Amino acid sequence: MASASEDVNDSRASVEREEAAGPIHVERKGAVAFIRIARPRRFNSMDVETAQEFRRAGLRCARDESIRAVVLRGVPGVFCSGADLKYIRAGGDEEGLSYLTAEARKSSTAGFGAIFKQILEYLHSAISEIRRAPKPFVAAVDGVAAAGGFGLAMCCDLVIASKRATFEWAYGKTGLTGAESSTFLLPRLVGLRKAMELLLLNPRLDAPEALRVGLINAVHPVETFDEEVEALAKRLSEGPTKAWGIAKGLLNRAAGMDRLDHHLDDELANLSRIADGLDFQEGLDSFFERRAPVFTGR
Repeated sequence: MASASEDVNDSRASVEREEAAGPIHVERKGAVAFIRIARPRRFNSMDVETAQEFRRAGLRCARDESIRAVVLRGVPGVFCSGADLKYIRAGGDEEGLSYLTAEARKSSTAGFGAIFKQILEYLHSAISEIRRAPKPFVAAVDGVAAAGGFGLAMCCDLVIASKRATFEWAYGKTGLTGAESSTFLLPRLVGLRKAMELLLLNPRLDAPEALRVGLINAVHPVETFDEEVEALAKRLSEGPTKAWGIAKGLLNRAAGMDRLDHHLDDELANLSRIADGLDFQEGLDSFFERRAPVFTGR
């Protein structure tokens, strides 16, 4: 029997192997593609490199006609926790800011908006592609889906969860407005009143409650979750892909998805602006100081 120290060493080695392979992994099984976010040391949060790789993987899987179903997932225990706040607090990636003019780069030092903009532009492009793709995208949530991770799950066609999954709006904890399609999709999924509750009161929903309110489609035991994910993906990959793709487009139009891209632009502009404000600075400080924020409404 392995000792506790051996178990810890094995777990650490596994994490190191995951991260050495890059933050986004794509695996093919027949006509199914699995896109996995793999930054366990950073709780599967998104820095610019991860967002870039996620966009690249999403576009490739959406446009490859030999891929007939796509599964988006994280690592055991965490789906995605949104933008990497440690990375943002540290000033982001200087090379990644090179697309800005000299004046804009200078102004970006006064706040965090430009750093968020780096990340969100890639994520929003991927989300738009997922919604337009003429094939089913499934979010397989085994653990935490919060803030941007919440939005990434909601943008998929189907969401299945393990019993340990949780779903949390979370943007308000640091004084942010919401992005990654969350303000567009949430009222369409659960209704305006419930969406306001999730925004203003920020309850953390367990998987059964998320199923009850209509955020997700199914809940499975942790022990059999991988099997259930693969069985669903295989079933979808063997369906009438072309017909489903057309029907998905029709449902998208009926739900007003033709306005999604414009709304994503609004989300990006507003979150980038609010991230330059005092409330986000306080929210960021309180997050790392592990205390309750004291917001001033600015």
